[in-house]
Amino acid sequence: MIELLTPTQIDEMRPAGRFVADVLTQVSAAADVGVDLLELDALAHQMIKARGAESCYIDYHPSFGAMPFGKVICTSVNDAVLHGLPHRYQLKDGDLLSLDFAVSVDGWVCDSAVTVAVGTPREEDLKLVEHAQEALDAAISVAQPGNKVGDISAAIGAVGRAHGLKINTQFGGHGVGRTMHGDPHIPNDGRAGRGFPLKPGLVIAIEPWFLHTTDEIRMDDDGWTIRSADGSRGAHVEHTIAITDDGPVVMTARTG
Repeated sequence: MIELLTPTQIDEMRPAGRFVADVLTQVSAAADVGVDLLELDALAHQMIKARGAESCYIDYHPSFGAMPFGKVICTSVNDAVLHGLPHRYQLKDGDLLSLDFAVSVDGWVCDSAVTVAVGTPREEDLKLVEHAQEALDAAISVAQPGNKVGDISAAIGAVGRAHGLKINTQFGGHGVGRTMHGDPHIPNDGRAGRGFPLKPGLVIAIEPWFLHTTDEIRMDDDGWTIRSADGSRGAHVEHTIAITDDGPVVMTARTG
C-alpha cells in the first residue's frame, strides 16, 4: 500500500531527516585510518540513545536476511556496497566506505546513505562517488508532481550508462514513512513515463549505487553484506525525498 502524507505529516518527518543527516555527518567525520567499524556503529548507537530515537536496523530481519541485523548502521567497505554488517575491521588508508542509516524519530522514518574515501583517496573511487551523486541529483530533479517512478529510474540509469557503468536493479529506492521500506519500489534503471505517478505527499528514498566494472553481486556468509562479484569497488548514495506541490524536498540534506 502506498500512503500519501499531508503537509503537516511531512513537517513532522523533518526532525527524523535532520537527525539522520547529523548522524551521517558525524560518523563520516569519524571514519579515519585505524578506526574500527564497530566504533562507528557504537557512535551511531550512542547518538540514537541520546536522541531518544529508534533504530530501524537492529531488529530488522527481512526474508533475505540470515538473522536480525543486530547493528544500527550499514558499513560497506571497498567491494562491499550494500547492507555491510559492522564487524571488527580497522579502516585502512585508501578504503572506500559507504554508510547507510535509517532511524525512526517520533514515529517517522528517514533513510540516507553516503560514500566517503578514507585517508588518501583513489581517483577512480572519487569518480565513482561523483557519478553516483550525479545520478542522485538527476533523480531528485525529476521527482516532480505529475512524473512517474519510471522517470526517476530512467534518470539514474542514464547517468550510469553515460559513464560506462552497468546497472543492477535488484536493490533500489523505496517508499518511506512509518516504516523503513514500503511501496513503491524504485529500481535504478527503467523506462521514463512508466510506473506509479509521483503525487504530492509521496515520500520516497532514492538510492543509486554503482560498481566499477560489474552489475553482478554476491552475499557474504554473514547473510547481509552485499559485494561486487568481481571484487570491484562500489559507491552508494541516498536521500529521503518528499514530493510536494512545489517540487521535491530533500528531507535528509546534510550541511557543511
